[in-house]
This record gives sequence, structure tokens and C-alpha cells, in this order.
Amino acid sequence: MTYKTLTLKRGKEESLKRFHPWIFSGALVNMPEDIEEGETVKVYTHSGAFIAIGHFQVGSIAVRVLSFRDITIDDAFWHARLQSALAMRQAIGIADNPSNNTYRLVHGEGDHLPGLVIDVYGKTAVMQAHSVGMHYARHQLAKALVEVMGDRVENVYYKSETTLPYKAELEKENGFIHGGSDDNTAVENGLKFHVDWLKGQKTGFFVDQRENRLLLEHYARGRKVLNMFCYTGGFSFYAMRGDAQLVHSVDSSAKAIELTKQNVELNFPGDSRHEAFCEDAFKFLDNADGRYDLIILDPPAFAKHRAVLHNALKGYIRLNAKAFEKIQPGGILFTFSCSQVVTKDHFRNAVFTAAAMSGRKVRILHQLHQPADHPINIYHPEGEYLKGLVVYVE
Repeated sequence: MTYKTLTLKRGKEESLKRFHPWIFSGALVNMPEDIEEGETVKVYTHSGAFIAIGHFQVGSIAVRVLSFRDITIDDAFWHARLQSALAMRQAIGIADNPSNNTYRLVHGEGDHLPGLVIDVYGKTAVMQAHSVGMHYARHQLAKALVEVMGDRVENVYYKSETTLPYKAELEKENGFIHGGSDDNTAVENGLKFHVDWLKGQKTGFFVDQRENRLLLEHYARGRKVLNMFCYTGGFSFYAMRGDAQLVHSVDSSAKAIELTKQNVELNFPGDSRHEAFCEDAFKFLDNADGRYDLIILDPPAFAKHRAVLHNALKGYIRLNAKAFEKIQPGGILFTFSCSQVVTKDHFRNAVFTAAAMSGRKVRILHQLHQPADHPINIYHPEGEYLKGLVVYVE
């Protein structure tokens, strides 16, 4: 197969020699006029040596590298990469686990497939493209996915309506591209939940908080729990299984609150310990009466790019300060940031500032991060996006 070629400016190959999977537009000699967004290109150094092959895209990240070897990107390539992703999930015990049929199979750069996310919910895999190249490869990927997964997966739902670059002017689509099913119930650590892969955020559920929800269950016994930004109630039904005294779930989305109620009912039918509120988080905390002794703060990303980092950190400080103000003495706070541009140090400093503002004595119990099925490519530290702290508040 013949691919168009791009050439690096002199001296711009150093990051690629360290296997970083992004090539920025500023590192390239002028683009060929006939190159199209999403097509596969080969990249050469200024001296003419091959260095990478990947998907071209308009924007600051011009090429997302698929391989540092001079190979053909074909059905065999997709099959091998997906097989490698599955093998890793089998090695860590997350795939083929009867009490847990929910996990991330492909995590972009972490699985050497930049621009692609695949989450498995029972017999349905939800595939999401974050690049034009992966969008164009979706049918090849679905075919390889079904072959690799065998009887593990019967349906492939493609959900990229909100994730593709808006400037690409693509016919974006959400829908099944293999099979089809009305069963949207999945199991995580023995708990059932409905997945909103039609209109929900991400692929329909926040798979990345699985281990942190399990940790919360350990601390929930006898506590009065407030789950802010609850989305579909993941932390809430874990708290209930952990014998919480009461659980209040809060989200500004009426649809999220309805799904939370359904998920709690699915696991704890008729349980009066749970109540859900459709309300703004800051407003709810302002009016909270201080009875909660376990609070979860898991907001959506406050900063999606560096230009708004300062304002995002102010938001994290304000939110955590309010929680420190309201939580009971002896309380435990689970607090998170999923903003990629907010580093662990940024976030810890924001929580430190909030604690200092409150004047409370605060001790760190756990430092949390994304689970093993959301791996971080060692050559791509930007893949570490989820960070969290569990703190004890006197």
C-alpha cells in the first residue's frame, strides 16, 4: 500500500526516538496540499530516514503514531493490537471475570491505539473514536474486535457523536455497527447497573472509577454519604452495599438522576436509605446541614485545555473548601480531578489550599488514580489523567 509522506524539520525527531506517540504540526515541513484529514501517512526525518506511521489530523497534534516500524496498517495490524489489549486485561484478571463483565479494553495511547477507546459492558462493546483516522477505520476495527473477542462480545456500538473533531465536518453517528441489543445491564464487582450508551457521557458509564468505588464501599459502614456529581450513581450503590446509614446522590442532570434511581433500585429495591436530588452542586453544598460524614466529589473535567487551567484550579479549591466546611468531624472525603492538564501536584495543592482555608486538620489516607485497564504508556505521561485523594477530616 502507498502512503503519503511527511517530513520532519531538522532536529524534531528526538521525541519520536523516545517513542512519544504525537507529532505536532510545528515539527513538520510544509504539508502536501492533497493530504486529507484521517488518512494514514508515513513520517521521515529531515535526512530521509523512516521514523513513524500514523493518522494525519488537522490541529496542533498533526500525526497520532500507530507504529514506529515501517509496516502496513491493515486488518492484521488491527487484529494484533486488539489481541494485545485483550491479553493484558486477561493478565491482570479483569477480563473473563464472572463477577465483573465491565472493563476498558482499549485506552488510546495506553494501548498503542491513539484516538480509540473501547469499553466492554457484558456482551456489548462500545467503541469511541477521538480522531478522524479511527473514525474511518471503525468498520475494520469492529470486524477485528468481534474476531478477537470471540463469544465475549456479540454487539459493537459506535458512539462518537460528541468526540470527533468538530472542524472535520464528518457525518457523526451513534449506533450499532455489529449486532444489536436492548439489554443495557452490566455487572461491576457483583453490582448491576444500566449503561446509557445512547446518550450518556463517555461510553455510558465511568469505568475508570471501579477500584475507587470498591475502596469507598470499605469506608461506608454506618456513615451518612453525599455523592456529588453522581452521574448514574456508581459510588452511591457501592456505599449502600457497604452498609451506609443513608446515601444522597446529587447531579444537575435530570437524566442522570433518573438513571441513578434506576441503578439503586436494580441493586437495592425499595431501600429507603437512598434519595436523589437534581440540583447544582455548589448550591446543594451551600444548603447542606453538615450531617454528612462521607462526601464524594467527582466533578466533570474543569479544564480541557491549558488556557483555562488557572480558573479550573480555582474551581477545585472552591469546591473542596465547601466540602471541608460542611463535612462532620471524623469525616472522610473522596475528591477527584479527571482533567488531563491538571497534574497530581496541581490537584494536591488545590486540595491543600482548600483545607488551609477551612482551618480543619486533614490527613491523606489514599492517593488514587486510574485503574490498570486504563494503562499509561510509559512514553506518554499525558495519559495519566485521573487523580484523587481520600482524606480524613477532624
